Amino acid sequence: MNESAVIIATVVAAHFLALISPGPDFLLVIRSALRNNRRRAVGVALGIALANGIYIVLCMVGVGAAIAHSIWLMFLLKIIGGVFLLYVAYGALRAKRSDYAFITQTPQDAQQKATPSFWAEFFLGITSGLSNPKNIVFYLSLFSVVLTPQISMGLTIALGVWMVLLVFVWDAMIIFVLSQHKVRRAFGKVAFYVDKTAGILLGLMGGKLLHSAVKETV
Repeated sequence: MNESAVIIATVVAAHFLALISPGPDFLLVIRSALRNNRRRAVGVALGIALANGIYIVLCMVGVGAAIAHSIWLMFLLKIIGGVFLLYVAYGALRAKRSDYAFITQTPQDAQQKATPSFWAEFFLGITSGLSNPKNIVFYLSLFSVVLTPQISMGLTIALGVWMVLLVFVWDAMIIFVLSQHKVRRAFGKVAFYVDKTAGILLGLMGGKLLHSAVKETV
């Protein structure tokens, strides 16, 4: 195996392991899948994938490095990300048990439940992806390995496209599984607790981001 193949294989493996690790985006996908029908929940997956794509392009053209090394830009990202996660957490924690009754209903009955639109979920997804400073730092570290004379620009672009598609497919697959009626019926019994747990974790992540932002400016 030549050096280029080793580099690509290493980057692909690192990206996949990071993708399947639970984080804000993962929790958001699960929460959206449980609270919406499949078509609307896919908006979150598309938004997250697009946000990842934006950061990948920025890292390819060198802008990502400027953002990652700018104290004030990273501070702003952390503040936005922290406030956003706290906002989503608040929505999860204030929800009543009756708000989850529609999950165990048939798709026809569930349609009558007022839920966010596709574009509302898309906005949540892209905001989550863009406001997470760890995303740009992660992709910057990956592309610092890829952007070498051994790797052609065409291969680098193909790798970026692959990463974006993988993010979307992975999140969409989670949504597809959780949107199955049998799965939703099973989850419906514990959805209230799952959402509350997700809310607590998102709130802790948001608080950690805000604490990190304040700590670095003191």
